[in-house]
Amino acid sequence: MTDAVTEMAPYAFVRKEPLEQQPAPLSVAGPLAWVRAHLFSSPLNIALTLLSLYVVATSLPELIRFYFVDAVWSGANRAACLADKVGRPVGACWAYVADRFQYFIYGSYPISQRWRVNIVFAMFALGVVWLLWTRAPKKKLGIFFFFVLLPISAYVLLLGGAGAERFLGICLTLALALAALYVVLSLVPQLVGFHIGEAALGVVRQLPAWKRFSGPKQLILFALLVFGLLSMLASSVGLPRVDTGLWGGMTVTFLIAAVGIVFSLPLGVLLALGRRSKLPIIQLLSVIFIEFVRGVPLITVLFMANTMLPLFVPQEYSPDRLLRPLVGVALFAAAYMAEVVRGGLQAMPKGQYEGAMSLGLGYWSMMRLIILPQALRIVIPGIVNTFIGLFKDTTLVTIVGIFDFLRTIEATLVDPTWATPTTRATGYAFAAVFYFLCCWGMSRYSIAVEKRLAAGQKR
Repeated sequence: MTDAVTEMAPYAFVRKEPLEQQPAPLSVAGPLAWVRAHLFSSPLNIALTLLSLYVVATSLPELIRFYFVDAVWSGANRAACLADKVGRPVGACWAYVADRFQYFIYGSYPISQRWRVNIVFAMFALGVVWLLWTRAPKKKLGIFFFFVLLPISAYVLLLGGAGAERFLGICLTLALALAALYVVLSLVPQLVGFHIGEAALGVVRQLPAWKRFSGPKQLILFALLVFGLLSMLASSVGLPRVDTGLWGGMTVTFLIAAVGIVFSLPLGVLLALGRRSKLPIIQLLSVIFIEFVRGVPLITVLFMANTMLPLFVPQEYSPDRLLRPLVGVALFAAAYMAEVVRGGLQAMPKGQYEGAMSLGLGYWSMMRLIILPQALRIVIPGIVNTFIGLFKDTTLVTIVGIFDFLRTIEATLVDPTWATPTTRATGYAFAAVFYFLCCWGMSRYSIAVEKRLAAGQKR
């Protein structure tokens, strides 16, 4: 046996280099594999795929032809969108959208004062980018700007009038008083330094300027800058009062959505904590509020806020007609948000509570540092789903006479200047694109946040 192996050894071949990695077969990876796994994996999927392809093949060419190929992109009046006037088939009347685009954005807001709305839009965009951009510097300053300075500035700019300017003067005076108080308090260590010696203050003086410019000083100086610019603007240009009845379009839609989103999350967290509280009164009140609000439609809440709320306060203190639906939408969304947050709290393991208590943390410290960050991360899809539903539900404020974006489109449909057979389809298509882009943007950002926060949870 040994001799046979020895005789075969000179003819044996042993590969010393590994073979190059070969691509996976087309039936396992690649576009064909994806199509086979997701579209043709079973008889039911095959039938649904073929049905979908049939619907797309029969409807998509007509939609493309109507909204793009035969569409009218420019014109001064309805004559540009009538087939007998132009001598060809006419599709979507985008010239109507271009002509009424300003009205879709501002509603009946005075043309000479629309620069105020533009400033608010610019500040809102800055605040959103500042908060949502993960690499943005000075996050605390951005939070202060978005939740404190932006609402005050928007109130002063959009409403105007003597009352708004007086309120702005009070805010500027308060900021100046805080700045003066901070300067006085910051001089105390320097005066004491003559008695305690220079060595004790050496660490503070060696800090760079950008590090010394932080904390309350940063917030106060930023508030002074914003309020100072607004005061100069109000004194030089003037801010005449614009009643909320003239507001409309995208301005009102974004305003209602922003107020509802900003206030519904903290109120929902408080209601969720109240519902899980061990104090019977707080728990009972939270349960009654949540179940009552969730048990009625939003239209009912808006009617109550618009009709019944003024009956409970004196006439001189009656809320503004736009403030009433703002309060109703925020409270309605808070009730749904409370149940979403409560689901996240119930998903937390008991060991997280025990670990936090073993560290000596109190209830609020435990919730703020340990429980709520994890619970909110779990329910990000539910939170964003509530936000998207809230954004779409802003169209219901038209029931109480508020001219939101969709209501402005409906108002222009009866305008004889653009009364054509295709105007209605064009206006509603434009509204659908607007709402889709806004909701799709929120959805995509929430997916990115989920992936970023779940990076440490992958195994």
